Amino acid sequence: MKKVLTIAGSDSGGGAGIQADLKTFMAFGTHGMSAITAITAQNTVGVQSAHPLPRDLIREQIKSVADDIGVDAVKTGMLASSEIVQTVADAVREFTLPNLVVDPVMIAKSGDPLLAEEARETIREELLPLAAVITPNLHEASELLDMEIDTIDDMEDAARALQSLGCQWVVVKGGHLTGEEAVDVLFDGNRIYHERAEYIKSENTHGTGCTFSSAIAAGLAKGNQPLEAIRNAKRYINEAIREGLDIGAGHGPTNHLVGLESRWF
Repeated sequence: MKKVLTIAGSDSGGGAGIQADLKTFMAFGTHGMSAITAITAQNTVGVQSAHPLPRDLIREQIKSVADDIGVDAVKTGMLASSEIVQTVADAVREFTLPNLVVDPVMIAKSGDPLLAEEARETIREELLPLAAVITPNLHEASELLDMEIDTIDDMEDAARALQSLGCQWVVVKGGHLTGEEAVDVLFDGNRIYHERAEYIKSENTHGTGCTFSSAIAAGLAKGNQPLEAIRNAKRYINEAIREGLDIGAGHGPTNHLVGLESRWF
């Protein structure tokens, strides 16, 4: 079984963060592992509190997994601070972690900040050049590049600019644009791709970014080429949103078990 590591924050509500990542890894038939960067008190309504963990503990979690179990792919989520971003980038290099998927998490679905502003430069300079795939949404791409992104053409410009920072593939997610379709713009340094899907109107979208990037990482771990992994992940997240769970008073989570059947339930 292929092994996938998430380096991210914990969501006590179970809809996003490492909880979403581990569910996704299991749905894709891979073994999930975690290095927790921060603990949050969080539910469908918002983030009530967040506590970043010490840098040495984060590194030790990564080292423990890499030394004993091994890693076939890794994804990052909430990294909270510039210091943690640097710690993770150093660990990716030190332990030669393959198939890195970077989800540059900045803001929770509720609007609560999850990344210090000064950490954005560290992500650009230290983490993106190590990535096989990065998956910013419109807000994240806009913040990373300090540019307005309002159209598909803007998304294409952003994808080119982000790829020039050193990552292999860019996925600029267009779910926040209005329209009947959700269009993601992909760029590999040579060709622009438009991945289109029906726009699914739902309040149960907590953890969509975490789930999508984790699905890509699982696909890469299993030997999929990046384009195949991205397309499979998009199909999965669309159905997980369509079958989203009506849980809590705010944004409910996606359904990570979508399409799965088991003799246990």
